[in-house]
Amino acid sequence: MIGRMVTVEFTAEAKRGLEDIPLVIRLRCSAIIERLRRWPNVSGAKPLRGELKGCFRIRTGDWRIVFRPEGSLIWIVRIDNRKDVYER
Repeated sequence: MIGRMVTVEFTAEAKRGLEDIPLVIRLRCSAIIERLRRWPNVSGAKPLRGELKGCFRIRTGDWRIVFRPEGSLIWIVRIDNRKDVYER
């Protein structure tokens, strides 16, 4: 059975983040973003707390993808290295 697919959109900050990372990391992130279309059936997503409550993160190596599900839409909020991703 094929589940419903959600739409994935990027904030301007997330688009810049994806463009600024090395190609090999960009390819890994693209594969994860494609997996997010099957939300909520995605492994490895962790809910965030504090100012980012309502968002989740998924990791690939030292890189993090922060996203916010809103019904049938997933907003990719930020893509950055783990040392910088939670700073504003």
